Amino acid sequence: MYSMVYITASGVEEAKKIAKTLLEERLVACANIISNMESIYWWEGNLEEDVESILLVKTRSELVDKVIDRVKEIHSYQTPCALEIQIKSGSKDYLDWLDNSLEKH
Repeated sequence: MYSMVYITASGVEEAKKIAKTLLEERLVACANIISNMESIYWWEGNLEEDVESILLVKTRSELVDKVIDRVKEIHSYQTPCALEIQIKSGSKDYLDWLDNSLEKH
């Protein structure tokens, strides 16, 4: 089974740093960054507004806990958003590529 992990970051530079770390450690096969998302949320009793970036990473479901743990170690946020979205199906060729990308070469 495969999963995508949705991660928010303080900006593009942090998203790239996290993506490159996860890719270099072969915890994910692919990372997509969407810059400039408007976020409105509760934090410590206050309503906050920020501009963040979205990081979407694809991996095997068995690696999701490691991905989330690693994100928590390197993220600038005290409580980073890292949410698993399970992939029920997909292109066989893409999923084969994903598997091969996660293996150490």
